Amino acid sequence: MTPGNCTRKMSNQTTMTEFLLLGFSDVPQLQILHVVVFLVLYLASLLGNLLILTAIALNHQLHTPMYFFLMNLSILDFSSVCVTIPRSMANSLMNTRLISYSGCVTQVFLLVFFASADFAILTIMAYDRYVAICQPLHYERVMNRRACVQMAASAWISVILYSAVHTGNTFAISFCGGNMVDQFFCEVPQLLKLACSNSDLRKVRFLIFSMCLASSCFVFIIVSYVQIFTTVMRIPSEQDRHKAFSTCLPHLIVVFWFICTGTFANLKPTSSSTSGLDLMVAVLYSVLPPMTNPIIYSMRNKELKGALSKLIGWRLFSKNKMSIFLHQ
Repeated sequence: MTPGNCTRKMSNQTTMTEFLLLGFSDVPQLQILHVVVFLVLYLASLLGNLLILTAIALNHQLHTPMYFFLMNLSILDFSSVCVTIPRSMANSLMNTRLISYSGCVTQVFLLVFFASADFAILTIMAYDRYVAICQPLHYERVMNRRACVQMAASAWISVILYSAVHTGNTFAISFCGGNMVDQFFCEVPQLLKLACSNSDLRKVRFLIFSMCLASSCFVFIIVSYVQIFTTVMRIPSEQDRHKAFSTCLPHLIVVFWFICTGTFANLKPTSSSTSGLDLMVAVLYSVLPPMTNPIIYSMRNKELKGALSKLIGWRLFSKNKMSIFLHQ
């Protein structure tokens, strides 16, 4: 067993008290580079999502169901980067890799929660686009304020329950493979590598359960977009077709990116040794999406781009006005 008072023996069973996370490098210069790169990604994610939240909150024209759910997505992205990046940067700065058992449990719960909530909100957004395009006359009645709040609340509450069960199932297993997690955060597949062989059946059962839930959301999104595309292709005006597609394209890109990275991260074979590919995939699905989602949603959305331009322009104007006042 790894040194450092990581385990204690009680009744012939090994109880884990802390884990060792994987560092990007033992070279001080590379550790500093890792901190700088992660700090840039972290600040970019925070800034992008905060701008989206502020622009929507201050612009009454954006107080619609689509932007309400986009705010939920930004909150989740804003929060998710706070789970892994600060801890990884702190470990590099303090030249340590330790994370307590409770800290690892918290990380797993929050990561599962934010990832699952992201997918749940993306599924609801697909339904919102379906109603807006396929049933426009009923849109205001179906997607009213109360219905939107209820759908968002149901997603958050159900995901909390799922995350609690997922986390409990992960840490109910016995760890026999040491305490070295081959990742820069407590990733579930890497933790399961440390499990005893007698927990394989539990892992398979819960994996099937999770895949069924994810597949049901994925099928719902696919069916919604099949009907959306069928309806859009019947629109006689090319300009109206382009407008309808432009409201769906950012959502489709985000869904595609989320599913591809998440599927690859969870279904790729876990190697017995440390792999640079594992690190890259972890960065792809845990760090980059929260940073790129605001860019994707603002690139093809004229209303959101206008609100962001006004927000940034107002901030610059206020700053210039204040500097002129101070120099008088």
